[in-house]
Amino acid sequence: MSLEKDLIKKLVKVTSRAAVNCYKFLGKENKKLADKAATDSMRNDLNNLEISGEIVIGEGELDEAPMLYIGEKLGKGYGPKIDIAVDPLEGTNFAAKNLPGAISVLAVSEKGNLFNAPETYMNKLAVGKDVPFDATDIDFPIKKNISNIADSKNKKINELTVCILDRPRHKEIIDELKSLKVNLNLISDGDICGSLLVTDNKYNIDLFLGIGGGPEGVISASALDAYGCKFQGRFIFETDIDKDRAKKMGITDYNKKYELSEIVKGDSIFCATGITNTEIVAAVKKENSKFITETLVTHKESTIEVIKTEEAIT
Repeated sequence: MSLEKDLIKKLVKVTSRAAVNCYKFLGKENKKLADKAATDSMRNDLNNLEISGEIVIGEGELDEAPMLYIGEKLGKGYGPKIDIAVDPLEGTNFAAKNLPGAISVLAVSEKGNLFNAPETYMNKLAVGKDVPFDATDIDFPIKKNISNIADSKNKKINELTVCILDRPRHKEIIDELKSLKVNLNLISDGDICGSLLVTDNKYNIDLFLGIGGGPEGVISASALDAYGCKFQGRFIFETDIDKDRAKKMGITDYNKKYELSEIVKGDSIFCATGITNTEIVAAVKKENSKFITETLVTHKESTIEVIKTEEAIT
């Protein structure tokens, strides 16, 4: 059994409305109010769907934001049983400063098919479907991954571009990439959008890697799966508290490397609506008496498309 295609337009409405509800907070330098607006909107709209849903990837614990918390039941309690991963406002700083990169995003799967990820960091790697599966690995040295990608794409190493979060924790990786003469796309936040840049050669990103949020890794994996891309992740548990929380979620091997097929099983739907401009989707626009949004939708069984929606201003 796969997810019904009819569910797509309902989920597009959920992320679109969350984005619209953020609009009045763009550039207001208050990321918590923007996040709360998106979260409240998403919770309300999900609760009005004829689903029996449960949050397995929540948002907010590390940001002290208004949570759609792990384990929260959503929907009218009847209809398809689904797992839900949410990030009502990915890129809170971007929204607060009205900078490119803010999206409202969710992913759903049939019950039990979406990995229940703790709110901790994850080491990640993503490449496009034009790179052979065994050419890259999160455990390979940087130089080996780069050389293999160059060989598989018939490119010179100095023609490759790597997307990575610009963080002090990545200094050694960034320094090595520079020494290899690899081009860099350094992003300040928003590694869901960053990872999606490997999905199409038009974005000119050959590899996405580095340490970012674990929940964002799981959400990204849903879209990357539909594109046929490769994704690997390894959670980073630095404290006993992190390990205890992971254990309660059924994780016993704290050093396990997860393949995409272990993170997203079977069918899934991913929706990401632009709040501010991104390379994937455009920002919310206000025109006359309506809001116009763009949403990237992936449904492994049926579609990858950008859907434009209009909503009257009330």
